[in-house]
Amino acid sequence: MSTLRIAPSILSADFARLGEEVRAIDEAGADWIHCDVMDGHFVPNISFGPDVLKAIRPHTKKFFDVHLMIAPVDPYVEAFAKAGADLISFHVEAGPHPHRTIQAIKAQGKKAGIVLNPGTPASAAEALIADVDLVLLMTVNPGFGGQSFIHTVVDKIAQLRALIGDRPIALEIDGGVTPETAPLAVKAGADTLVAGSAAFKGGPSAYAANIAAIRKAAETARGDWV
Repeated sequence: MSTLRIAPSILSADFARLGEEVRAIDEAGADWIHCDVMDGHFVPNISFGPDVLKAIRPHTKKFFDVHLMIAPVDPYVEAFAKAGADLISFHVEAGPHPHRTIQAIKAQGKKAGIVLNPGTPASAAEALIADVDLVLLMTVNPGFGGQSFIHTVVDKIAQLRALIGDRPIALEIDGGVTPETAPLAVKAGADTLVAGSAAFKGGPSAYAANIAAIRKAAETARGDWV
């Protein structure tokens, strides 16, 4: 099993002071910084684009995990790569040629990930799994922060863990992650947890405790599972 990672989503940060928020969540113990990009078309919300990503990139050296909830994807891969993404993930539902998108991301020298919505079967990843660095399972319907964890996705996490096998591929979940739900995902095989509201609640003075609580719950479950 790979290292357990907590990836706070800046979608839940205070956008009026985004650079400070990124620094604060970094210092609080974030492993990755998760950047949710929404276009108001593929999902019913708009967040930010590559210029904002570029603006916050100097505020941390942490790994930028950029999750594109946009369609089409390919025309924007280069811009997000140049803005500072370390990994770019996209939804398999967003276009007809996901393998081409993976190639486009790798051509920019970045790690590539695929994302599955709650209603998309694990089998949708099977033909692509050998070419990616990460698989992200949505545990809420994409588009808004603060939603409740969809428990029926847990079985799909286990299916993807079996599909990944011994490959060095991260298995990430995104949506409704709390100290209560994190153990369910980790027991099923997830190793990377995106936390939005649960990480950023209470303001900067609470971030370290928030992340520590999620990590402790996840590590305890992981110990039971391993």
